[in-house]
Amino acid sequence: MRAVMIHKADGPDAITVGERPVRQPGPGEVLLRVRAAAVNPADIVMWRTLGGGSVQPPFTAGMDAAGVAEAVGPGVDHIAAGQRAMAAVFPRRPEGGAQAELVVVPAASVVPIPEALDSVAASTLPMNGLTALEGLHALGLPPRATLAITGGAGLLASYAIPLAKQAGLRVIADAAPQDADLVASFGTDVVVPRGDGFNQAVRQAAPGGADGLLDTAALTEAVVPAIRDRGVVAVVRGWNGPGPERGIQVSRVSVGNALQNTDWLRQLADHAAAGRIRLRVAGVHAPEAALDGYLRMEAGGLRGRTVIAF
Repeated sequence: MRAVMIHKADGPDAITVGERPVRQPGPGEVLLRVRAAAVNPADIVMWRTLGGGSVQPPFTAGMDAAGVAEAVGPGVDHIAAGQRAMAAVFPRRPEGGAQAELVVVPAASVVPIPEALDSVAASTLPMNGLTALEGLHALGLPPRATLAITGGAGLLASYAIPLAKQAGLRVIADAAPQDADLVASFGTDVVVPRGDGFNQAVRQAAPGGADGLLDTAALTEAVVPAIRDRGVVAVVRGWNGPGPERGIQVSRVSVGNALQNTDWLRQLADHAAAGRIRLRVAGVHAPEAALDGYLRMEAGGLRGRTVIAF
């Protein structure tokens, strides 16, 4: 079957379409015929670092897939062959990631796609939705607590904001002037300017500081002043510096902990079908044009994900 193959870090032939073997699903697995696979920043990192040492080129990246269950292995009862489905895929495995015509994944990572969603849109949901839920879980804030979010216009934040509101939190998120209305439309209670004035603006909206902060923009130490004493910050791209002062805790978010959380995937599908989460596609590319989708994502500024459609 065809798969998007990463060969090297640069050049017009860095990402091409090649052939990859596929096997039948074993116990507790699903063989998914992929109709659409999103391109995420993690894929860009995997491309530019050629797997970061954990895999060797040529390899297939991708953590999000949507399509149709081609076959199911023994013991799988929540999805049937022929049913539309979406999956979260771990790409650093010998058989590769989601950007292929056929992928075998643990059944726990697969849920049905509601009728209200098409496959291209659904392919943007699993990994980023799970990351948002994992971040909120890591923060552990009670209802009515105040949560600040950086990178408010990004896809991850656009999922985290309504999920936080569903959990009863008050949300403060940042935005550039041209994105203020967009970020407010996600359900944000207070939109503050991004950049140098962020910390002061959060403290004006939440005297004493936010109870927690979800740092989707990887600002790390720079936004600690926005958090109250003994608050918590959840980071999605690591923390390189020393731990913050004032008793503030750092919680590192790893979506790998949630890739087989079937209940969370079902919740995400339900939220998206009901319109509580807005799925955003920034462009659709054929597998042969996957490099274009990668380059557009790497350039930044998109309000959504590029998607490879098979």
